[in-house]
Amino acid sequence: MIETHAHIYSDDYADDRIEMLTRAWNAGVEQIWMPNCDSGTIAGMMELAAAYPEKCLPMIGLHPTYVKDGFEKELQIMEEWLDKYPFIAVGEIGMDLFWDVTYKEQQAEAFLYQCKLARKHNLWIDIHSRNAFQETVDLIEQFGDSALKGIFHCFTGTLEEANQAIELGFKLGIGGVATFKNGGLDKVIPYVDLEHLVLETDAPYLAPVPYRGKRNEVSYIEIVAQRVADLKQLSKQEVIDVTTESARKLLQIQPA
Repeated sequence: MIETHAHIYSDDYADDRIEMLTRAWNAGVEQIWMPNCDSGTIAGMMELAAAYPEKCLPMIGLHPTYVKDGFEKELQIMEEWLDKYPFIAVGEIGMDLFWDVTYKEQQAEAFLYQCKLARKHNLWIDIHSRNAFQETVDLIEQFGDSALKGIFHCFTGTLEEANQAIELGFKLGIGGVATFKNGGLDKVIPYVDLEHLVLETDAPYLAPVPYRGKRNEVSYIEIVAQRVADLKQLSKQEVIDVTTESARKLLQIQPA
């Protein structure tokens, strides 16, 4: 399995990070893709990338909720890192209008700038979109490059929104919300071809049932895989095989 989105550098794992990772490897996880948040999370992420060079693969990007006054300096730092390290993606980037809309315009500016960086370096993008799906889609269409691909991380939208994302060439990142009673994905996953889905946990956040409300961890991706299998009436192994292959294809983006 490929875990396409986990913050394993988080302080939530300060006391048992190695044990948590061991549980992930034992669960069959072969790679963990690490999204960045801002300049403050780079050091911990890169330390893990150095310790597990074939297993823990880093992205670089400025998370929308970290877009504040002076965000241009943060973008400069991301760009400098892109010039000196082979990241797998630009992320996580996007729009978040759930908590605060104060920096909506700046979030949009940061997103479009990082889309440009992704194409410059032939990378895909990992999208964070909360209470801002249509705004994010509009920005992708405004960017206007059909070669821009990636994942709508933690997808929780409607079937119509799922189809919008897929038509733009993006995968849907499915995580613990798929196991929630009122998560809504039971009305989406059965009607979307498996090839459009990838698996994630967003650890340490959004733990699946029966761990909802507790610290999430990468090994719980098995629960997500089983839930997708149940919803699509497939075997868990088929879900793992297809989503893993879909994830691998993201690492082969065509040059600009």
